[in-house]
Amino acid sequence: MQTSVKNNLNIRKIKNRVFHGLVFASTMFGIAVLAVLLTSILKTGLSSLSYDFLTNFPSRFPAKAGIKSALVGSVWIISLTALFAFPIGVGTAVYLEEYSKKSWYNTFLQLNISNLAGVPSIVYGILGLTVFVRMLNFGRSILAGAMTLALLILPVIIVAAQEAIKSVPESLKHGAYALGASKWQVVKTIVLPTAMPGILTGTILAISRALGEAAPLIMVGAMGYVAFLPDGIMDSYTTLPIQIFNWTSRPQAEFHQLASAGIIVLLVLLLSINATAVLIRNKCQNRM
Repeated sequence: MQTSVKNNLNIRKIKNRVFHGLVFASTMFGIAVLAVLLTSILKTGLSSLSYDFLTNFPSRFPAKAGIKSALVGSVWIISLTALFAFPIGVGTAVYLEEYSKKSWYNTFLQLNISNLAGVPSIVYGILGLTVFVRMLNFGRSILAGAMTLALLILPVIIVAAQEAIKSVPESLKHGAYALGASKWQVVKTIVLPTAMPGILTGTILAISRALGEAAPLIMVGAMGYVAFLPDGIMDSYTTLPIQIFNWTSRPQAEFHQLASAGIIVLLVLLLSINATAVLIRNKCQNRM
């Protein structure tokens, strides 16, 4: 009997070590691939990165080309996308978790929201082209692009916000109800502040995805060459991913170096947005 138990324990230990080894190997493989990509990008793009590169408009001459219009366009797009998607996504999550009744319709709705998070981005581009560009007649404008990206990240924000709201302890809600608080007072003073760190985490991931998207914006009319800055939300625009794609599609090696420099700027912008959101999230956690 003891021999059988020892054999089972030994087999479990072996399986445990094998599993840990596979997980560790998978992690190291991902890190190695990321390190190779970053090394290649930095090696190719650092030589082209300069102040003039950030302040010049795109040009057919590599020595004069820059990303000013693409950088400003990305800031426009991502700001409007967050402005549209965040309140709608959080409001939807609050309604589904706190106000809607449990029914087959609610289950069906949440199932479809979860499925929408996995829909390819080009499908949202086609939807944005049909609804915003043509039906609502927004044209090939910043507004159409921002609303298309807002649709793209909306399911991710809703699902993340729902999970964060579910994690709020029921005892906090019951205590507030016992003191005579209304439903909205509980949501406003207990649920949302407690769930905000998780909501912001999901929003960070969603905005990061939107910042790197090119396919939906190409579908709704983002331009590959823009030599001016947009004055409003109805103007034409370009973004960093589209400008990078435009440079990589050219045969000259100089434009490939510019594309690598653009990737570096995109990574810095992405990390800056993430760092800002993380600081806000940590501040909310410390306040709680």
